[in-house]
Amino acid sequence: MRTTAVLSRDPGAEFSIESIEVDAPRAGEILVRIVAAGICHTDLVSRRAGAADRPILLGHEGAGIVEAVGSDVRTVRPGDHVVLTFRHCGSCRNCVAGRPAYCRRATALNQFGRRAHDTPRALVDGSPILDGFFGQSSFAGYALTTEDNTVVVDPAIDLAVAAPFGCGFQTGAGAVLNALRPEAGSWVAVYGAGAVGMAGVLAARTVADVRVVVIETSAARRELAIDLGADAALDPADGPTAARIRELTDGGATHALDTTGVATVLADAVAALAVGATVVAVGLGRGTPPIDVGDLVLNGKAIRGCLEGDSVPRTFIPHLLELYAAGHFPVERLIARYPHAEVGAALADQRAGTVVKPVLTW
Repeated sequence: MRTTAVLSRDPGAEFSIESIEVDAPRAGEILVRIVAAGICHTDLVSRRAGAADRPILLGHEGAGIVEAVGSDVRTVRPGDHVVLTFRHCGSCRNCVAGRPAYCRRATALNQFGRRAHDTPRALVDGSPILDGFFGQSSFAGYALTTEDNTVVVDPAIDLAVAAPFGCGFQTGAGAVLNALRPEAGSWVAVYGAGAVGMAGVLAARTVADVRVVVIETSAARRELAIDLGADAALDPADGPTAARIRELTDGGATHALDTTGVATVLADAVAALAVGATVVAVGLGRGTPPIDVGDLVLNGKAIRGCLEGDSVPRTFIPHLLELYAAGHFPVERLIARYPHAEVGAALADQRAGTVVKPVLTW
């Protein structure tokens, strides 16, 4: 199939819009006509990391309609509306235990790579493209996927809204609903009001009598968080947040979500916790948080990591989309749509903080 793609030829240069050819699906593969693809921080980080082979084709929040399937595909059919997510083997100990994000083959399955038989999935000007990112490379009008990362969804759902559920929205919502699991009367502190943090806010609001405080540097995003149901939004520039949160919550947050990946922010989140409370970290940052071990031990606090919302995408993504369809998870408020040729404008708006989740359309 000939289509247009958003390619990266140089990590320091702008993306380019180029015509490419995508191969027909081989055994076990699914050809999806991409309707929309969210832009995620992981795409940009992976692009900056560079690769010896260029150009590279990114994209791991794709959504579209199945065009064709290869032999051995049983659970997906042409015409299905699908959301594309991360790959997992389905057979290792972690996958069998219902924790596919921690698949023992996750790194190999989700990084760039060629097919096992080394035939290219996509070509530009007759030369292979480095693709296979998260088993989809969905920054193109067509993508080749597999059954383990292709989730069939209700055809009534707007695919531009559905696309970010493949990673960002799934991560934030799952961290709250699957990992933290707040109950009535809980206070949830969310650090960072980007797409992941905002999804966490909305997920917390689906639980009756749960209150939310957001910690965010952007005034516009603090205002949006309040508009979406947060009970309070704090600016870190106004002073140490831990003491303010403990005062606001009468003793500390019972649950916290850190989306920033900043070591000092994680330490602040721990300091702001109530006795016996937990903070979940989802941001892939660097550094060692300056945590008071005495506070951690004497107050029974806990810190844990979380990948992809600890979710089983085949069931969790449709569940979240049901909440959205019922009006309980209004993520459409977070999305801005851009024709894929306007990827430069989408990235500029994201950097400026005027857009929470840019979504490219084909």
